[in-house]
Amino acid sequence: MRATDARNLHGHVVRELGRRIVTGEFRSGDVLPREEVLAESMQVSRTALREALKVLSAKGLIEARPKIGTRVRAMEYWNQLDADVLSWRCISMPTDDFIEKLVEMREIIEPAAAAAAARRRTAAQLARIDHAYRQMEASRDSGEWAVADLSFHDAVLQATGNELMTSLFSVIESALGMFFVLSAETAGDFKYSLPHHHKVLDAIRRQQPDAAQKAMKNMVADSRENLQKRRKSSAGKASRTQRK
Repeated sequence: MRATDARNLHGHVVRELGRRIVTGEFRSGDVLPREEVLAESMQVSRTALREALKVLSAKGLIEARPKIGTRVRAMEYWNQLDADVLSWRCISMPTDDFIEKLVEMREIIEPAAAAAAARRRTAAQLARIDHAYRQMEASRDSGEWAVADLSFHDAVLQATGNELMTSLFSVIESALGMFFVLSAETAGDFKYSLPHHHKVLDAIRRQQPDAAQKAMKNMVADSRENLQKRRKSSAGKASRTQRK
């Protein structure tokens, strides 16, 4: 699943209103401006606006109430695994809480996926994992690294042979992409986790599920520790700034 294409007018309206809701510009319980007012402010037709509102309603962000209007729903009703919702959250609020929840989800899914890949991978799937690893190895900056890192984890999940798991990856792809960029930028050496990736690759190559699971678990734990150091460092800087 891919985020809505913002190149067309309809996609632009969905993206802009969705971003305003996710960032809190429109808060839970708020009633959106009247249709004609909102359409005029966004310089779109009321037809385009109505179609966008239908999309946002399907994502759980808003609801139309008789005699009240279109109201923003509480976050608990949002479709948090929708590609657009995830993308807006990643862009607008890569908060510590959101990152922590993403890491927790990785801890549950990825070690088991690595073990399944070690059991079931084909030669072609192994070659794809290896190719992604070589791209990580050859990365010249954190941006290239993050793209290759995402390809590596995608290749591992594809190698599980479990279409439900691979579908889940396509949903959280934007969130993981943000996570890998942040992790790479936080580390002094963005290639610091390359040995962890090599251990995962080697265990999958040797078809050793237990070793693959352990290696992936250690990799995710290392990412968590790296980002925790970042949070502590940021908190320390903020505290020193306040004391000045």
